[in-house]
Amino acid sequence: MKKSRLAVVLFFVVLFNLIYFTNAEAKEIHYDFAGEEEKIIYLTFDDGPSVITDRVLDILKKNDVKATFFLIGNQVEGQEAVVKRINDEGHSIGLHSYTHKFKRLYSSKEAFIKEMYDTQDAINKVTGTSPNIIRFPGGSRKRLDDEMLQLLHCCNFKIYDWNMALSDGIKPNTPPDKLIKEGTSGKDKPDTIILLMHCDYMHKNTCRALPQIINYYKKQGYEFKVIDENTPEYYFSFKKPTFFNLF
Repeated sequence: MKKSRLAVVLFFVVLFNLIYFTNAEAKEIHYDFAGEEEKIIYLTFDDGPSVITDRVLDILKKNDVKATFFLIGNQVEGQEAVVKRINDEGHSIGLHSYTHKFKRLYSSKEAFIKEMYDTQDAINKVTGTSPNIIRFPGGSRKRLDDEMLQLLHCCNFKIYDWNMALSDGIKPNTPPDKLIKEGTSGKDKPDTIILLMHCDYMHKNTCRALPQIINYYKKQGYEFKVIDENTPEYYFSFKKPTFFNLF
């Protein structure tokens, strides 16, 4: 099964390279939530599952809101109950690589896609579902190009970066009050927010900040939604090539 999927990926790599032409007139593109009129926030948590993920779920349940969890595949073993709880309580699950080791993950496009498939399989064993939403560890900037985008779409993956973030991924011990400020400040917040947070074992302060972040957005009239395959993709801008007309 895994080998056949990788064979398909390799086929698309070869096929795409045969028709992949660029010129110096590359233009920047950026996908956004154009046309969204209501105020929406997607709470997203990277780097689980862990014991802290369980605490995050307690807070979400108490506040009656849903979130999206981008999970690391090799952390599923031993945390199966947490993964099952995410799914059973109506939250969304995404793929955040199998190892989260940048050197291995970004060694090639094939290695990246294989890690996403391996994570999908690990989640499927626990939940019976096969998520196709993904988040690049470290974000897609300087890692996503048009060729990679087409390959991921051929594999039925959809990409989600963020437009607001806490610093907990860089400094897990950031004080809760600073995390609250990071998650709520800014005069010109977009009507659609994808907020990046983390829920690995060291993110206790994220849990302490989360209730006030939720309360703030409730008061501001935001609707809390989960990311699923119907959510418009959101990824950072990159240089898109102009194709020559071959016909």
